[in-house]
Amino acid sequence: MAEAKDKSTKESGKVETKKTAAKIAEKEAKDGTTKKVASATSKAKSKEEIATSELKSESKTAKAGKRSAKALKEEQEKQAKEERKATHASEAESKAEKPVVKPKQRTAEDRLKRRGKNYREAYAKIERSKQYNVKEAVKTVMDLSIVKFDATVELHVRLSVDPKQADQNVRDMVVLPAGTGKNIRIAVFGNAEDVAVAKKAGADLAASDEFLEQLDKGILDFDVLVATPAMMPRLGKYARVLGPKGLMPNPKSGTVTTDVAKAVAEAKAGRVEYRVDSTGIVHAGIGKVSFGPEKLFENAKAILASIKSNKPASVKGTYILSAFTTSTMGPSVAIDLSDINSL
Repeated sequence: MAEAKDKSTKESGKVETKKTAAKIAEKEAKDGTTKKVASATSKAKSKEEIATSELKSESKTAKAGKRSAKALKEEQEKQAKEERKATHASEAESKAEKPVVKPKQRTAEDRLKRRGKNYREAYAKIERSKQYNVKEAVKTVMDLSIVKFDATVELHVRLSVDPKQADQNVRDMVVLPAGTGKNIRIAVFGNAEDVAVAKKAGADLAASDEFLEQLDKGILDFDVLVATPAMMPRLGKYARVLGPKGLMPNPKSGTVTTDVAKAVAEAKAGRVEYRVDSTGIVHAGIGKVSFGPEKLFENAKAILASIKSNKPASVKGTYILSAFTTSTMGPSVAIDLSDINSL
């Protein structure tokens, strides 16, 4: 019995020993895992601390004067910009130092060489050192006409005005004593009474509603259009058609009036309108070569008298700077200004 008890005691001791050993092993395993986790955590913390310290050191070094990649790139761009500025400045200086070579202006002799034979022969007959009086100038131009058709004689007068100023915009209507030599077609747009008066005065076309129907179709078979003030609003929508062709009635040109008969008579008699251009020159036709010197002289005198009477009050000193007369495709002749002032 005693031996059986000893055996059971020994066996129970062995079991307890095994259990204790198992608990110890389990505890050690847990401790090892904890140690590994702790070591991994400590390693991660150390890496983060190292990275943070490196960033801090970089920022400190950047602040201390060392350049980051972004700062270096900005510095390079800034230097390139400064170099470009310096290059442009040097180029501008070199251009300023070089004298500006103006293109060679063609002289009268150069232009004359490009003209035809008949023009050169007519040009040779004119004394360039001489200024002709109006009557001589007109006769010379008429005699030297080089075309085979009935050429128009023109008058060109340069004035000391600034056309950009409203009070220096020289403009007028003149009835030429000898007419223009052109067959002018006159249209009148008015009411029934005005139409009857216009037809008696010699208008080529006079109508009211029928005239608007022709405009709708694009028919513009007239050279001058006269209208009464009451009918002008109905022509408003045709301004884009009539305006560019110079056919739109205008009170300044005498084509908007209540006296239709007078407007038609003046247009038929040879009324012309002149206006200074953007360079301060008045261009006007004074008739045909077939008119003869006397009629051309009378027309030229009428145009010059109108120009002198329309001298703006703001223009001081010399008003007419130069004047020339010429024929279609022919050479020009200078007019003596003292003779113009004496007319």
